[in-house]
Amino acid sequence: MTSTETHVDLTTAPVDAPPASLILTEAAAVKVRALLDQEGRDDLRLRVAVQPGGCSGMQYQLFFDERSLDGDVELSINDVPVVVDRMSAPYLGGATIDFTDTIEQQGFTIDNPNAGGGCACGNSFCG
Repeated sequence: MTSTETHVDLTTAPVDAPPASLILTEAAAVKVRALLDQEGRDDLRLRVAVQPGGCSGMQYQLFFDERSLDGDVELSINDVPVVVDRMSAPYLGGATIDFTDTIEQQGFTIDNPNAGGGCACGNSFCG
Protein backbone atom coordinates (compact mmCIF):
# COMPACT_ATOMS: atom_id res chain seq x y z
CA MET A 1 0.00 0.00 0.00
CA THR A 2 1.40 3.39 -0.96
CA SER A 3 1.01 6.56 1.06
CA THR A 4 -1.80 7.75 -1.25
CA GLU A 5 -4.06 4.83 -0.36
CA THR A 6 -6.20 4.25 2.69
CA HIS A 7 -6.93 0.67 3.77
CA VAL A 8 -10.32 0.08 5.39
CA ASP A 9 -11.48 -3.29 6.73
CA LEU A 10 -15.02 -4.28 5.82
CA THR A 11 -15.35 -6.27 9.04
CA THR A 12 -18.94 -5.20 9.54
CA ALA A 13 -20.02 -7.19 6.47
CA PRO A 14 -22.44 -10.06 7.06
CA VAL A 15 -21.03 -13.28 8.46
CA ASP A 16 -21.41 -15.02 5.12
CA ALA A 17 -19.13 -12.41 3.54
CA PRO A 18 -15.40 -12.78 4.25
CA PRO A 19 -13.63 -9.88 5.95
CA ALA A 20 -12.29 -7.72 3.16
CA SER A 21 -10.83 -4.33 2.39
CA LEU A 22 -11.59 -1.60 -0.10
CA ILE A 23 -8.99 0.99 -1.13
CA LEU A 24 -9.77 4.44 -2.50
CA THR A 25 -6.64 6.17 -3.77
CA GLU A 26 -6.07 9.81 -2.98
CA ALA A 27 -6.67 10.73 -6.64
CA ALA A 28 -10.06 9.00 -6.57
CA ALA A 29 -10.92 10.57 -3.21
CA VAL A 30 -10.10 14.07 -4.49
CA LYS A 31 -12.34 13.56 -7.54
CA VAL A 32 -15.22 12.11 -5.49
CA ARG A 33 -15.02 14.96 -2.97
CA ALA A 34 -15.08 17.49 -5.84
CA LEU A 35 -18.13 15.81 -7.38
CA LEU A 36 -19.87 15.69 -4.01
CA ASP A 37 -19.16 19.41 -3.52
CA GLN A 38 -20.70 20.11 -6.93
CA GLU A 39 -23.87 18.26 -5.89
CA GLY A 40 -24.19 20.60 -2.90
CA ARG A 41 -25.82 17.97 -0.68
CA ASP A 42 -24.43 16.58 2.56
CA ASP A 43 -26.58 13.43 2.58
CA LEU A 44 -24.91 11.73 -0.40
CA ARG A 45 -22.34 8.93 -0.22
CA LEU A 46 -20.42 7.06 -2.88
CA ARG A 47 -22.12 3.71 -3.37
CA VAL A 48 -19.88 0.99 -4.81
CA ALA A 49 -21.79 -2.02 -6.10
CA VAL A 50 -21.37 -5.13 -8.18
CA GLN A 51 -24.32 -6.11 -10.38
CA PRO A 52 -24.96 -8.90 -12.88
CA GLY A 53 -24.32 -7.75 -16.44
CA GLY A 54 -21.60 -6.47 -18.69
CA CYS A 55 -19.54 -8.40 -21.21
CA SER A 56 -18.03 -10.77 -18.62
CA GLY A 57 -20.98 -11.41 -16.31
CA MET A 58 -20.54 -8.82 -13.53
CA GLN A 59 -20.18 -5.05 -13.71
CA TYR A 60 -19.24 -2.28 -11.31
CA GLN A 61 -21.49 0.59 -10.41
CA LEU A 62 -20.30 3.80 -8.77
CA PHE A 63 -22.93 6.39 -7.97
CA PHE A 64 -24.03 8.84 -5.31
CA ASP A 65 -26.79 7.59 -3.06
CA GLU A 66 -28.64 8.94 -0.04
CA ARG A 67 -30.33 5.62 0.76
CA SER A 68 -29.40 3.23 3.56
CA LEU A 69 -30.18 -0.38 2.72
CA ASP A 70 -30.40 -3.29 5.14
CA GLY A 71 -26.93 -4.80 5.52
CA ASP A 72 -25.00 -1.87 4.04
CA VAL A 73 -21.40 -1.48 5.10
CA GLU A 74 -20.76 2.22 5.71
CA LEU A 75 -17.18 3.48 5.49
CA SER A 76 -15.17 6.67 5.48
CA ILE A 77 -12.13 6.35 3.23
CA ASN A 78 -9.87 9.38 2.75
CA ASP A 79 -12.70 11.58 4.11
CA VAL A 80 -15.13 10.18 1.51
CA PRO A 81 -18.35 8.58 2.73
CA VAL A 82 -18.62 5.19 1.01
CA VAL A 83 -21.33 2.55 1.22
CA VAL A 84 -21.21 -1.04 -0.05
CA ASP A 85 -24.21 -3.37 -0.04
CA ARG A 86 -23.89 -6.77 1.60
CA MET A 87 -24.04 -8.68 -1.69
CA SER A 88 -21.24 -6.63 -3.27
CA ALA A 89 -18.87 -6.65 -0.28
CA PRO A 90 -17.39 -10.12 -0.94
CA TYR A 91 -16.63 -9.20 -4.58
CA LEU A 92 -14.88 -5.96 -3.59
CA GLY A 93 -12.45 -7.30 -0.98
CA GLY A 94 -9.00 -5.95 -1.74
CA ALA A 95 -10.22 -3.86 -4.69
CA THR A 96 -8.58 -0.51 -5.41
CA ILE A 97 -10.61 2.35 -6.86
CA ASP A 98 -8.48 4.94 -8.65
CA PHE A 99 -9.12 7.97 -10.85
CA THR A 100 -7.17 8.56 -14.05
CA ASP A 101 -7.08 11.88 -15.86
CA THR A 102 -4.77 11.77 -18.85
CA ILE A 103 -4.98 12.78 -22.48
CA GLU A 104 -5.80 9.16 -23.32
CA GLN A 105 -8.28 8.31 -20.57
CA GLN A 106 -10.38 9.95 -17.90
CA GLY A 107 -12.45 8.14 -15.31
CA PHE A 108 -12.54 5.79 -12.39
CA THR A 109 -10.80 2.44 -12.60
CA ILE A 110 -11.15 -0.58 -10.35
CA ASP A 111 -8.32 -3.04 -9.84
CA ASN A 112 -9.93 -6.09 -8.29
CA PRO A 113 -7.95 -9.17 -7.22
CA ASN A 114 -11.24 -11.14 -7.06
CA ALA A 115 -11.89 -10.76 -10.78
CA GLY A 116 -11.24 -14.07 -12.54
CA GLY A 117 -11.20 -12.34 -15.91
CA GLY A 118 -12.46 -9.25 -17.63
CA CYS A 119 -13.19 -7.70 -20.96
CA ALA A 120 -11.60 -5.02 -23.09
CA CYS A 121 -14.00 -2.31 -21.87
CA GLY A 122 -12.64 -2.65 -18.31
CA ASN A 123 -16.11 -2.21 -16.79
CA SER A 124 -17.02 -5.85 -16.24
CA PHE A 125 -15.47 -8.99 -14.84
CA CYS A 126 -16.21 -12.56 -13.89
CA GLY A 127 -15.87 -13.60 -10.28
